[in-house]
Amino acid sequence: MDLTQAMDRGLVLLGCGKMGSAMLAGWLARGLDPKLVWVIDPKPSDWVLSQGVRVNETLPAAPAIVLVAVKPQMMGDALPALQAFGNAQTVFLSIAAGTPISKFAQVLGENTPIIRAMPNTPAAVGKGITAMIANDLVSEATMDVAHELLSAIGQVVRLQTEGQMDAVTGVSGSGPAYVF
Repeated sequence: MDLTQAMDRGLVLLGCGKMGSAMLAGWLARGLDPKLVWVIDPKPSDWVLSQGVRVNETLPAAPAIVLVAVKPQMMGDALPALQAFGNAQTVFLSIAAGTPISKFAQVLGENTPIIRAMPNTPAAVGKGITAMIANDLVSEATMDVAHELLSAIGQVVRLQTEGQMDAVTGVSGSGPAYVF
């Protein structure tokens, strides 16, 4: 899947708080058609509502990507609501801290392509570094699409193992907040 193919099927953004909004702003600044983005957020900001994206509307039957940008404590309620998209057609890209790929697979099904990413705080202003890792169902071409989407908020680094994500989260996820 390349970015054009992905966008033809649409992108669902679950959660559009600070980080989700930063990503959306980056995508729109790079020319993404807002009509190809569906945002699910119980309290969308005025900014999100003004961007021309589809907010809390009926979702496409098989979006290319569902980007999960909710806080970890909301994951238990949010993820089961998207279970219908758990298949080989839709890629799940999560920037939710602390939720391993195995948890997504439990809820969405073992045949779901899943990418776990961890942006750091400066990503909120497009100057961050995001680490990412995927399960074996994600193709190299799809990793390239995820890389392109995540690069809207800064640099992207691919990890070799999911275990490295814990170190990234501890150092990179919180550390820059003390300076930033």
